[in-house]
Amino acid sequence: MPSSNSTVSNRLAGRSALITGATRGIGLATAERFAEHGANIVLSASNLKALKETAARLNQYAVDVSFFAADLSASSEIEDLFSFAVDRHSQLDVLVNNAGMHIAKPFIDHSLEEFEHLMRVNVRSVFQLSQYAIRHMQALGRGKVINVASIAGLQGSMNSAAYNTSKHAVVGLTRCMALENAKLGINVNAICPGIVETDLVRGVEDQMVASGMPREEFRERIVAQIPNGRVLQPQEIANLAVYLASDESNGMNGQAVAI
Repeated sequence: MPSSNSTVSNRLAGRSALITGATRGIGLATAERFAEHGANIVLSASNLKALKETAARLNQYAVDVSFFAADLSASSEIEDLFSFAVDRHSQLDVLVNNAGMHIAKPFIDHSLEEFEHLMRVNVRSVFQLSQYAIRHMQALGRGKVINVASIAGLQGSMNSAAYNTSKHAVVGLTRCMALENAKLGINVNAICPGIVETDLVRGVEDQMVASGMPREEFRERIVAQIPNGRVLQPQEIANLAVYLASDESNGMNGQAVAI
């Protein structure tokens, strides 16, 4: 249940948001920022225990927080998730497609099964959830879809062929959805983070260490790619998501914003 604590501001007051991959990293930071700014939240991830812990963490804010465990590689579970979200909030007007997975290996070593599973999670779930959301938002006459893509959706990189393909697809999908819905009061934009301190990056780090690269060398190579000379924090991505979910970004559509 909502607590009596006040929110940081009313930038997202009256908004209701569904956030996937909401229990860690960018998704968790986004859920916290949205709650701080007054949005009601539907959390989604595959781990029910983590969802319960995240919901308890957000109950300090004066917003409604609910959760639904779903495997986004399964179409039926995506349908059930969206049905739950609109049953909870009939005016659901923000979707954050954040959930995703990464596989780090040379192109020729990818199996078709791995590629297909990654594409189901990273692309098909975005397509399907966005279809449900935009149909709902068209009836409302407003809405915000925020796709968390990656800088990998704007360039190539080594040992990430499947992941980069998926994120290029998300960027292209973002632009097409935006064009079709701009005049209907619906904004669709993508965030393209660089290297962020998340479990995904730590997982890549562990894979490289397992292959023989010293952990210190991995970190040095990562930081050398970043103009600021440091890894981003999830909260920095979440701040951009707040902007894209607010009325402040009403004139912004179809953009893939690198950060």
